[in-house]
Amino acid sequence: MSSRRRARTGKGDAIPADYDSDPGRFAANQAATRRFAVQGDVHPVVARRLAAEGARTVLDIGGGNGLLAGHLSRKGVGTVVVDRAGHVIHAPCPAVLGDALRLPFRDGTFDGAAALWMLYHLADPVHALLEAHRVLRSGGLLAVSTVSRHNDPELAPVLPDWGKPLSFDAENAPEQLSRVFDLVDVQSWDRPMVHLTDHAAATLFLRGRGLSEQEAPHAAQRLRTPVTLTKRGMIGWARKR
Repeated sequence: MSSRRRARTGKGDAIPADYDSDPGRFAANQAATRRFAVQGDVHPVVARRLAAEGARTVLDIGGGNGLLAGHLSRKGVGTVVVDRAGHVIHAPCPAVLGDALRLPFRDGTFDGAAALWMLYHLADPVHALLEAHRVLRSGGLLAVSTVSRHNDPELAPVLPDWGKPLSFDAENAPEQLSRVFDLVDVQSWDRPMVHLTDHAAATLFLRGRGLSEQEAPHAAQRLRTPVTLTKRGMIGWARKR
């Protein structure tokens, strides 16, 4: 069974954060995105909009090794990365080892904030949204991203938890955002976006999706390659009341 077996909650399943316990999974996910995605990740889109909105200081919550911070720095936007996983040491400075549920910043510190691909790791994402709200200035903009519970339908036969609700997914995220922020808009996608050419590509991608080093190649053998995956997810934009 995969090390990322989901923890049950009343609202949906939280995906355990394995960034320190299984760093190879995180590396595989980033590598597969770079190599096989027809278009890149959401980070450039989020950076462009935050900069266009006039944000001068942004907090990247759960920002990992600083992909968003890199895009923002090239636009002249100061960014602080905070993450509870050790790979935050590889993010551009300033980078802080900290928890999304207890952000080590004063109220109203930042013009903008982002929480990309991380809120589904929390059993109570609203708690983290309240913390993001606290550290934003009045009118500050928050960007979040998450997957649909029906993401990658072509992989349903080999992903044991496919289709089950997450604690924060494209289906329930807008409602949770609206509890704390004024929801500005939601950008959704449902289209072919990843092309896996062969067994090796499928193995790397499945490793990034949470299967272990032993499970991924066996699961990849069950897929008929080449295969194009349908990506489903969303970016949500919300403003501090």
